[in-house]
Amino acid sequence: MQSSKSPRRRRSVRAAVVALVGAACVAATAGSAGAIVGGVDSTQRHAFMASIPVSAEGMPDGVCGASLIDRQWVLTAAHCLDPGVGVTPQGTVRIGSEHRKSGGTVRAIERAVIHPGYENGMGETYNKHDVALVKLDRPVARKPIRIAERPGPPGTPTRLLGFGTTVDTPMVFAERLQQLDTRRGAAQECAPGYADETRLCTISRVPDAMACHGDSGGPQIQRGKGGRWELIGVTSGPGAPGVPCSQGPGLYASAPAYAEWIRDTLAGRG
Repeated sequence: MQSSKSPRRRRSVRAAVVALVGAACVAATAGSAGAIVGGVDSTQRHAFMASIPVSAEGMPDGVCGASLIDRQWVLTAAHCLDPGVGVTPQGTVRIGSEHRKSGGTVRAIERAVIHPGYENGMGETYNKHDVALVKLDRPVARKPIRIAERPGPPGTPTRLLGFGTTVDTPMVFAERLQQLDTRRGAAQECAPGYADETRLCTISRVPDAMACHGDSGGPQIQRGKGGRWELIGVTSGPGAPGVPCSQGPGLYASAPAYAEWIRDTLAGRG
């Protein structure tokens, strides 16, 4: 990918991202406690939950989250697949497991498609269009999650899922799937310029908790019609500069905002 950033700017962005990846794939969202800092073991099975093993500089055993949105496709964060920030997917995806390194269904990656507008950076451009699709080498029997028509308004209860680090420091990653109850935040609850129509500000409903390193690409879900979970967000990064995960807020790429691009890509038009 080409970039207009100066060499010094590119090095600083790369260093910041790799530091997050070093914890298990470029960090997720600011947050705190149980793998997802401040999270707890998942209370139910999620057939759509997926994980992508990755390696990064100084961190050969990383991971990113993903969501099965079609029998042969998962949705994740673009920065989880970006060689420009030192991340290398290990070539497989694990779907439907409650454990980071075992269980579920494992498929090889056939190809990956990063959103054409993706830009990894800081400040107002932080993780712009941070979404990507990964095609599996063959379909799975697991049930995909439906992408919501729209995110609920600010205040809507949501939930985060991930295998990321469970504390701000040192880096300790979850082997068991973690969850954290959150809510949609208003744009002004994140730093100026971070949240917009395509990037959701997310606030923990638990003190000192939020998604963290290794949760990147994972799902933010809300209850839809009939109480079924539906996908609204993709873990992207912190919602403010310079804060530890546990202090939040978090920033999520809005899955509904990219529904047309997702449909076109799955149909071979992307």
